[in-house]
Amino acid sequence: MSLRKPFPEPATRVLACALTLALAGCAVGPNYHRPDAPPVDRYTAQPLPAQTVSTATAGGDAQRFLEGQDVPQHWWTTFGNEELDRRVQQALAHSPTIASAQAALREAEENAKAAGGALFPSVDASAGATRQKASAAQFGAAAAGAGSSPFTVYNAGVSVGYVFDIFGGVRRGIEAQSALADAQRAQLDATYLILATNVVTASLQEASLREQVRATEEIADSLRKELDIAQKQQQIGAKSLSDTLAVSSQLAATEATLPPLRKQLSATQNQLATYLGIPPAQLRLQPIELTNVTLPQDVPVSLPSKIVEQRPDIRASSAQLHAATAQVGVSIANMLPQITLSGSGGSQALKSGDLFSAGTGAWSIGLSLLQPIFHGGELLHKKRAAQAAMDAAVADWQQTVLTAFQNVADSLQALDFDAQGLAAQNTAEQSASKQLDLVRSQYQVGAVDYLRLLDAERQYQQARIALIQARAARLSDTAALYAALGGGWNGADTNVASTAASTKK
Repeated sequence: MSLRKPFPEPATRVLACALTLALAGCAVGPNYHRPDAPPVDRYTAQPLPAQTVSTATAGGDAQRFLEGQDVPQHWWTTFGNEELDRRVQQALAHSPTIASAQAALREAEENAKAAGGALFPSVDASAGATRQKASAAQFGAAAAGAGSSPFTVYNAGVSVGYVFDIFGGVRRGIEAQSALADAQRAQLDATYLILATNVVTASLQEASLREQVRATEEIADSLRKELDIAQKQQQIGAKSLSDTLAVSSQLAATEATLPPLRKQLSATQNQLATYLGIPPAQLRLQPIELTNVTLPQDVPVSLPSKIVEQRPDIRASSAQLHAATAQVGVSIANMLPQITLSGSGGSQALKSGDLFSAGTGAWSIGLSLLQPIFHGGELLHKKRAAQAAMDAAVADWQQTVLTAFQNVADSLQALDFDAQGLAAQNTAEQSASKQLDLVRSQYQVGAVDYLRLLDAERQYQQARIALIQARAARLSDTAALYAALGGGWNGADTNVASTAASTKK
C-alpha cells in the first residue's frame, strides 16, 4: 500500500464529522441499580437467645451468636480437626468441579475482553490474484482484440472499518459481557463454598455412621454373650426356651440394623472420594472421631444487609440482573441509526512485481448511515423480550435473597433446637444406661425376667444411637449456618484458591 499521498481534504472532513458524532454519543437504555434488600435487621421472627443451651457433658458447650460479625473464609478450621482441614484443602485442590468453574470464569473473562474489541477500528490486510478475460465491448471497437486474451490482476491492500457507538450499543454489550464475567466469578466462589460445606458435612456424617456402627456392634456383642448364657441356662433347665428365643430375636433385630448403617457409611465414603477428586478405590481416610471435633462456641452472624453483598449466589444473581439490564440498552441501540466509517488503501497491477509502484495505488473512504425502518417487528419484539428478561432477573434476585434469609433463619433455629435436643438426648442416654445397669443387677438376683432386660437393652441402644446422631447434627448445622451466611466468600480474598492451586502443583 502506498502511503505517499495523504487523504484529500474532503476525506479529512468526513473523518472529523464522524469523530464528532462518536464523542457526542450516549448509552441508551436503563442503568443498572441493585434492588433494595428487605428492610429487616434480623433473620427470625423472634429474637434469638444470646446463647444456646449448654451441653458440655454431651460434647458441646453453649454457642453464642455474635450478631454483626462476618464468617471467616476458612471457617472449617474453627472445628479444630486437622483431618477435616486436610480433606477440605484436598477437595479445593483436586475437585474437577472447581477446575470446571475456573475454566468457565476464564471463558467469561475472555468473552468480555473480546466484546471490548468492538470499541476499536477493525484493520484487515488482503492480497490476491484474479485471472480474468474481458469482452471486446469493454475496450471499444478500436481495440476489439484487446479483450481476447486472458490476463491476471494482482492486488494488495489494507481496509479499515469502524462503527461509531453513538447510542452506546457497543458499550452496553461490553457491560453485559463484563457482568456475565462477574456472575461467573461469583459462581466460582459459590463452588468453593458448596464444595467445602459438602466435605465438612459428609465427613461429619461419616464419623457419625462409624460411631453408630461401632455402638451397634458393641450392643450386638453384649447380646451374643447373653444369648450364650441363656442357651447354657436352658440346657440345665434354669431358663425356658422362650427366654432364649427372646434374646435371639433381639440379637437378630440388632444385627439387622448393621447392613443399612454400613451401606450408608460406604455411600458417604464414596461421595467423599468424589468431593476429594479421586476414585473410591483410591480413598484413604484417617478416621474422624466426633469427640475430636470442636463445636465452635462463638458463631458470627452477619447482618442481613451484609449477606446481600457477600453471599455468592446473591452476587451472581445481581450480576445476572446487571447483564439483563445492559441487554435492554443493546436492543434499543439496534433500533437507532448506525454510522459506519470505512476506508481502504492498496495497490493493483497486472504484474506482481509492479505492486506498490508508481501509478498503481488506490484508496477509498466512506461514511454510511443505516437506519432500520421495517424488520417485521423483529427489533421491537427483541427489545420487549430484553425488558421481560430484566424483569425476570429482578424477580430472580428477590427470590434468591428471600431464600438466603430463609437458609440463615433455618440454620439459626436449628442450632437452638439442636442444643435443646442434644441436652435432652444426653439425659435420655444417661438414664437408659443407668436403667440398663439396674435391670441387669435385678436380673442377676432374679427380680426381673429376660424380657425386662432385653427391653432395657433396646432402649439403651436407641438412646446411644440417637445421641451420636444429635452430636453430628449440631456440628453439621453449624457448618450449614456458615454456608448460609456466605462462608466468607466475598470475591475479594483468594487465599484459599491460591492455597489450593499451590497444593495441586
